[in-house]
Amino acid sequence: MPSSIPGLDTKSEVAPALPAPEARMLGATRPWWVDVWVRMLVGKPLGTIGGVIVVGMLAAAVLADWIAPYGYAQTSLRARFIAMSAAHWLGTDELGRDLLTRLIYGARISLYVGFGAIAIGSVLATLIGIVSGYLGGRFDLLLQRGVDAWMAFPPLLLLLSIMSLLGPSVWNITTVLGVAFGIQNSRVVRGVALLVKEHTFVESARALGAGHVRTTLTHILPNVMPTIIVVATTGLSTVILTEASLSFLGLGVPPPYPTWGGMLSLAGLDHMYRAPWLAIWPAVALSLAVFGFNMLGDALRDLLDPRLKGG
Repeated sequence: MPSSIPGLDTKSEVAPALPAPEARMLGATRPWWVDVWVRMLVGKPLGTIGGVIVVGMLAAAVLADWIAPYGYAQTSLRARFIAMSAAHWLGTDELGRDLLTRLIYGARISLYVGFGAIAIGSVLATLIGIVSGYLGGRFDLLLQRGVDAWMAFPPLLLLLSIMSLLGPSVWNITTVLGVAFGIQNSRVVRGVALLVKEHTFVESARALGAGHVRTTLTHILPNVMPTIIVVATTGLSTVILTEASLSFLGLGVPPPYPTWGGMLSLAGLDHMYRAPWLAIWPAVALSLAVFGFNMLGDALRDLLDPRLKGG
């Protein structure tokens, strides 16, 4: 039946329906964290390699009880100082302990200390940085002078002094490294919080009657979170290296539990010329861990920091 209004064709005016796949593509939105990983796979090859190394370390640490060929303290005096064999792929140490097994369990303790310290430090850095940047004034001035006093001391010397007082243990070294990481990186979080606080949406929330806690949790923390993720990821390599340094100096996790720094310090130094693999393989594992976390952190920084888009 023709239209009663001249010049109007009802068939031509009705918009054609989109095909089902295209309609789903237009209606679907990808989560931001999925988008970050997809962009890393496409445009950040070094970050992808770092991520593979990190995932491999995590898998080795979690599955150590199942994939390790021997016990980490299992000795065999008949198998001392074997370089490489079918039974011991990376050799054995002065007590006949399998080096591959001890490296796998060393990854567990390194990641346990690393992630534990980063978790404690991230919470502390977020608390100090956001509260200091948001409140400002004399409170910010006083708090930052305390941060300055902490950072005035050489980091390793300060950690050595604290660990010598507390004594070597997993919990002590994790807590000390976490506090040190949090105080040092609170400056970064504070700087971002100061920038976010000046935006109009924060002023609008305050004008509408939002309290300090709600404004901080709803508007400032979500905008600071990408920076916290980047700082935490890049800081993991520093924490693992610091833990290895303390273990090398005898203030880390006590034996017989293996750590990469302790393996370098004990058997690695004592038998460097007779069995160089005792120092080589822990150093390789430590270098791969630092490289992996650094590359992953740099890639995440480029992808999450809006000032570095396209970097």
